[in-house]
Amino acid sequence: MPGPGNIFDGVVYPTLGYGMKGVIWYQGETNAGRAYEYAQLFPFMIEQWRKEWKEGDFPFYWVQLADYMAEKPEPGESAWAELRESQTKTMKLPNTGQAVIDDLGEGRDIHPRNKHDVAARLVRWALVKDYGMKIPYRSPEFKSVDFKDNKADLTFDTFDTNLYTFDVDEARGFAVCGEDKVWHWAKGKVTGHNTIEVSSDQVAKPIAVRYAWADNPVCNVYGDDGLPLTPFRTDDFPMITKPAQPAATTKK
Repeated sequence: MPGPGNIFDGVVYPTLGYGMKGVIWYQGETNAGRAYEYAQLFPFMIEQWRKEWKEGDFPFYWVQLADYMAEKPEPGESAWAELRESQTKTMKLPNTGQAVIDDLGEGRDIHPRNKHDVAARLVRWALVKDYGMKIPYRSPEFKSVDFKDNKADLTFDTFDTNLYTFDVDEARGFAVCGEDKVWHWAKGKVTGHNTIEVSSDQVAKPIAVRYAWADNPVCNVYGDDGLPLTPFRTDDFPMITKPAQPAATTKK
């Protein structure tokens, strides 16, 4: 298999010099096991492409990983969730955007067939940011959390939309943990246009919340424009994809 340098030299480099309006990027599955490193590699790649083209910070929009593989009965760790987080963090770069599609995947197919809705979510970014249209375009994102007794009150950036739950009133897809860092499913309730309250009978004093933190999450929170809530976590616990540190050697 050719290395990334070969792919760049053979496919990307020959296009340098052509005009660049922008990029759409749909990739990440192969890097799920290296999600920790992807948080540095992905923005580095974007910055390098912009440097090579010499056309400034041209638009760069990507698709977050879809839901895939078997659903898990209990909450826990997930390399795919960590990769999604690394993708979301890359939005710190200027003129970037992300289409969240954790509701469009297929558990048994790594390449979901519904490309129409994927494209529709990507095109919203371009229509707003590059062509001046006034339409909803960005999925709601986690903003802050306030822990009080056995509850966690979450606040979100909703970008002029209102949160709602699909199919049932309960906001599903949330998990909480206490000081023992053992995750339990939590019940969620939309309490305002940009707030959700979550709690679990199994966690008397939660210290962290996660949402859609799984390879194939079961979740149902959207903005009323139809865009799903961006997966997130409030904790900074060590990532399972962080490379192990080499063992220290001692001189004899």
